[in-house]
Amino acid sequence: MNPKFLILYIIAATLAFGLAIYQLIATDTGVTYGRIILNFIMAAGFYYLAYKTYHEKKDQELM
Repeated sequence: MNPKFLILYIIAATLAFGLAIYQLIATDTGVTYGRIILNFIMAAGFYYLAYKTYHEKKDQELM
């Protein structure tokens, strides 16, 4: 993975996580839990990509 995308992945994950929290708080009635769970999964995926990008960058520095 390209380490240039680390900041992009972190920003996208934080926005997805914030959107899920906002939907959970702002919508009192008619909460669609499927959409909220999808946003949490998307945030977790972006955080995972950021971790893999950072981890690969650190491994290349050791060699």
